[in-house]
Amino acid sequence: MSAALAKGRELSRRPKDAIFPAIMASSLILNGFALAALLPAALIPLRKGAGRDAAFWASTLVAAIAPSAWAGELLLGGWHTQFGTSLWVIVAASAGLFLPLAGATRQGWRLAPLLMPYLALLGLIASVAVGEARPLVGGAPAVWVDLHIVVAVSIFALLTLAAVSSLAVFLQENALKAKRPTALTALLPSVADGERLAGRLLEASEAVLALGLASGMAIQYFQSGALLRLDHKTLLSVAAFLLIGALLLGHRVCGVRGRVAARVVLIAYLLVMLASPGVKFVTQILL
Repeated sequence: MSAALAKGRELSRRPKDAIFPAIMASSLILNGFALAALLPAALIPLRKGAGRDAAFWASTLVAAIAPSAWAGELLLGGWHTQFGTSLWVIVAASAGLFLPLAGATRQGWRLAPLLMPYLALLGLIASVAVGEARPLVGGAPAVWVDLHIVVAVSIFALLTLAAVSSLAVFLQENALKAKRPTALTALLPSVADGERLAGRLLEASEAVLALGLASGMAIQYFQSGALLRLDHKTLLSVAAFLLIGALLLGHRVCGVRGRVAARVVLIAYLLVMLASPGVKFVTQILL
């Protein structure tokens, strides 16, 4: 006990110049572990005879837990708008949502060969991106802000999985049209299964996106007395909402599907990514 107290006093007397490098080193280790945890989940589904076996579940579980723990560590001081942190939150939420999707659907686990490398790429970008961490400020009640954050994170996770499902459909249809199936397309869901997954995820995304727009309007009203602020984030989010709605309507009315639907989903996902992470990248990294 006395030795521990003496060590604590020694650390408290240590100059800040010696403490900060230790904190930075610890952060780099945790960041590296979160990034490395995504690699097995990206490689294991590519092996011959891959399936929903113990190796798949173990690697997927680690890929969900490690980024979530790192994102939680980054947000210990409260929610902020740092670009790299936002990407880690998207990675953690997407991997976390993929777990129940893989368990509840017959072909959902087959998205892993596309999803996990993409999440690893986002994690790599988040690891090297250095932006200014600004805390959220405003006059809105905390409950509304918390609700909006949860909804926004859910939107990114749902649309990430929907976009990956649509990309799988796009690749499968291209391979079928060219009559040249590839090793990758053999691992992905069939066209019908991919369209079914994308459709369900898009319906959920549209509902949550509507809730996100409503909660955002409520926060804007508390802060400025106006329901809408015509900035980049609002315009891009509304455009994505209308685009997804038009696609869902077109699917029901005139059977829009296949590569056309996949392109629309990918464009909607790009709009949502530009609405928040994209703006942060421009303002914090480029400028």
